[in-house]
Amino acid sequence: MKKRITAFLSNDSAFGQLMAKIWIIIGSNLMFMIFSLPVITIGPGLVALYHVHLKSMRGHPDLNPITEFWHGFRNNFRQAIIIWIVFLLVLLVALADIRFLTGQEGIMEYMRYMVYFISGLVLVIVGMLLPVMAAFADDLRGLCRNAFYFAAKNPARAILIAALYVFPLFLSYMDVQRLPLYGFLWVVCGFSLIVRIISFLLLKDFGRFLPPVDEDISEY
Repeated sequence: MKKRITAFLSNDSAFGQLMAKIWIIIGSNLMFMIFSLPVITIGPGLVALYHVHLKSMRGHPDLNPITEFWHGFRNNFRQAIIIWIVFLLVLLVALADIRFLTGQEGIMEYMRYMVYFISGLVLVIVGMLLPVMAAFADDLRGLCRNAFYFAAKNPARAILIAALYVFPLFLSYMDVQRLPLYGFLWVVCGFSLIVRIISFLLLKDFGRFLPPVDEDISEY
């Protein structure tokens, strides 16, 4: 009986592997919440989340999400913070333009739709750039080029990824009655689950350009 219990609880058992995945999801999400308290560090936090999940899904299912998150956060901080600041500035300008153009008539109304389109395009590119930054080591120009490549290769997937960033949060915000429950789920696992889903969508294409798992995956 003791051997059965030990085997059931071991890391190699189905239960042990499930618990390891749950720990990676929850542990990395809590790290993201802590490191993203200043809004300006959300970008590096998301890149660190991608670092954790891409690495765990490629061959390290029992990694430590705490130390691995810090590794991804530290190594990608400079590039990620630049991209995130630029994105926030674009977002603020877009919101100001939309507020000004709302209710306007004539050509100004069409300009509002142009702002919507440009904002959506920026969201698609930044949404692809964050996981690219976690997976590949390159300068900002090279990372942007790779993000454009993966977005153009599968536009439907790129749009779906952008939607995964926005709509779950929007739906949570709109459901006022269940907002405390949604808030709890976001704090515990929500962001990590979304990043894991997006990592799954991208992993096949990313894997073609990454070194074999048994060779070295510790650098990204």
